[in-house]
Order: sequence, then structure tokens, then C-alpha cells
Amino acid sequence: MTAEEVKSWPMAQKMRVMEVLWQDLRERFEHAEASPQLQEPLDRRRSRVRDGATEILDWDSVKSSIGRA
Repeated sequence: MTAEEVKSWPMAQKMRVMEVLWQDLRERFEHAEASPQLQEPLDRRRSRVRDGATEILDWDSVKSSIGRA
């Protein structure tokens, strides 16, 4: 399969393939082990959110704040 072949697919077929790929990646990510170098900063960030020291922003909020900078 080539990129050109995929480009010729109907939109519905492309969307279905994307959904399957994202689901597969999500499942693999959920079961993957993070290296200690990655796990430590993730744990610190989760702790800061849990303790109320920081908040998680949705992408729309981040984009709008960048536009104001």
C-alpha cells in the first residue's frame, strides 16, 4: 500500500482506518511501561495536579492563550 493509494480512498474509509489506528495506539500506550527517566517527571506532574498546585488545560485554552501572548 502506498501513500497515493491511501489518498485515493473515500473519506469514510480513511476515517475508519484512523479510528482503528488511534484505538490500537491508545491500547498499546496504556499497557506500555515508561522508562524511569520518563516516569519520574510524569509522577511529579500528576502529583502537582492532584495536590491542586497546577491544573490541566484543554487544548482550546492553550491555543487561545498562545494567541494572546
